[in-house]
Amino acid sequence: MGLIASVLALFGCDQRKVDEALNRAGQTARSVWQSVQPDSMMFKGIEPGVSTEDDLRRQAGQPEIAWEEESGERRLEYPRGPEGATTWMVTIAPDGKVRSIEQVLTAENFQRVRAGMSEDTVRRMLGKPTRVEAFALKREKVWGYRWWETSQDKAFFNVHFGDDGRVTHTSRSDDPSRMQGG
Repeated sequence: MGLIASVLALFGCDQRKVDEALNRAGQTARSVWQSVQPDSMMFKGIEPGVSTEDDLRRQAGQPEIAWEEESGERRLEYPRGPEGATTWMVTIAPDGKVRSIEQVLTAENFQRVRAGMSEDTVRRMLGKPTRVEAFALKREKVWGYRWWETSQDKAFFNVHFGDDGRVTHTSRSDDPSRMQGG
């Protein structure tokens, strides 16, 4: 009731303005829900080969980024950070239908990261990092990805880049939330 009373107080009886304000409030509420909904609800009802990109965006919201591939496919990135430990990549076929939905923060994908890869290649593979740190004295940048190392424990997979923006090596570190005072 408070929202409706506020809208009426702001716009009086101008029905068009009231409708617009309620629509914006609904869109905001939808956007907030899409950003915090559990992973199990994110793609509910989305079926590869059947659902369209529009269906996906209505259910999961706007992706962080949409990558255009040479094949005509689109790869939509849905990171669940900064505290989350999953990143979803959804492949859209050239016909506009969902081809696949994949959680990319996995040991198998981390093993594919190789020295010499560019930042762009790593971003397309793993998505937006949870944290980015620069170490001036070491002349490196480190992208950290929080992930479920076991079904009970989160950790960080770290990708180290040199001055040239290329991977030099990778490492693992404990999730700060597991440490005293973290």
